[in-house]
Amino acid sequence: MIGSFTLFGKEIGTYGVAAIIGILATGCFAYIKAMRNRLDEVRMVFMLLFSAIGVFVGGHILYGITNIQYIGLLFQAKNFTQWLNIAGMLFGGQVFYGGLLGGIAAAIIYAKATKLENLGGYADIMAAGVPLFHTFGRIGCFLGGCCYGIESSFGFTFHNSLIESANGVNRFPVQLFEAGFNLILFFVMWALLNKGILKNKLFFLYLAVYSAGRFVLEFFRGDSYRGFLFGLSTSQIIALMIIATVLIYTAVCIAKGRNKKTENQEQTP
Repeated sequence: MIGSFTLFGKEIGTYGVAAIIGILATGCFAYIKAMRNRLDEVRMVFMLLFSAIGVFVGGHILYGITNIQYIGLLFQAKNFTQWLNIAGMLFGGQVFYGGLLGGIAAAIIYAKATKLENLGGYADIMAAGVPLFHTFGRIGCFLGGCCYGIESSFGFTFHNSLIESANGVNRFPVQLFEAGFNLILFFVMWALLNKGILKNKLFFLYLAVYSAGRFVLEFFRGDSYRGFLFGLSTSQIIALMIIATVLIYTAVCIAKGRNKKTENQEQTP
């Protein structure tokens, strides 16, 4: 596909362009939605900015964890320059789930540090904003030739991907399928947000639905550098953990709701 293009004499990566478009689209959506929902739109933007930092750091850290078997190379470096090159190789990529978890952590830290009220309201907007950004991100992956799919008679052949193993083989366009999945998820979350359904809990629904979809889509991924354990990829293991966490949280909320209802009935004369 089109991994990069030249503009004014400079080579520009298409993934970076897609990511920037996604950031701008998500930022505009979140700003307008926060304003309409009578939330502080400026704080919404700052939360997004802090989350972006968390996404950057978390994505690189999890990528490094998937390469943990090569960590010993850092101690074999003969000089600082070589050490930096090895570190860049080990931590140079991004893993979405690392970015997602890092972004969530950064948003919570920001909310606690600024004593942000109605965190659930801001999180509901993020439930729609995250898949919107991810849609553009996966389109960027397709154009750049990363996160590629399995060999398939149906698909596309990459010729200029920076990942050599992606080139020269017809591959299933799993990136485009995930982009479409995220776009549908964005519209669903947006509709639920507008109707006030699952208010202050919409982000948990996003986590569960995306994780279920991602678990299935992982079987169509052809890149093997993401890390595997017990026959499942790193992302599949994290997806199962997230789904389990959401289910436990849901069960606890239901149990608390029933207990509160019982207490109210007992107090009613």
